[in-house]
Amino acid sequence: MAGSILIGLAVALLWTELVGVLPGGIIVPAYLALYIGEPWRIAATVAAALLATALYRILSRWFLLFGRRRFVFMLFVGGLIGQVWLLFWPRLFAAPVDLRIIGWVIPGLLANTLVRQKPVPTLASLAAATALAAALSSLLLGG
Repeated sequence: MAGSILIGLAVALLWTELVGVLPGGIIVPAYLALYIGEPWRIAATVAAALLATALYRILSRWFLLFGRRRFVFMLFVGGLIGQVWLLFWPRLFAAPVDLRIIGWVIPGLLANTLVRQKPVPTLASLAAATALAAALSSLLLGG
C-alpha cells in the first residue's frame, strides 16, 4: 500500500509539472488508484466532491470563503458529506455495498481543486493520473 501511494504521489507531481493541470490534488490520484478495482467507490467519491463544490458555490455568495477558509471549508464539507453518505445512503436506497466514499479528506481535496481549476480539465487529469498510477503500481509492485 505504501509503495502504491508513493508511486501515485510521483505520478501526480510529474503530471502536474508536465501538463500544468492538478489532478484533483497531489494525493487524490494515489488513493483512487488503490481502489481502481472498485469503480463505485471512485464514483461516490467524485460525486461527493462535486456536491461539496456545489455547496461552496452556493454558500460563497453569503460567506467569505477564500484561501485557507475555502480549503478548510472544503475539507469539512467533504468529510461531512462522507459521513452523511455512510449513515443515510444505505437506509434510503438499495445501493451496492461498494458505493462508499474513499476517505474523509479525499472528497474535500478534490473539491478544492475543482473550485481552483475548471471541472472538466481537473476530472480528465484526475482520470489519466489515476489510471497511470494504477498501471505503474501494478507493473512495479505486481498487484
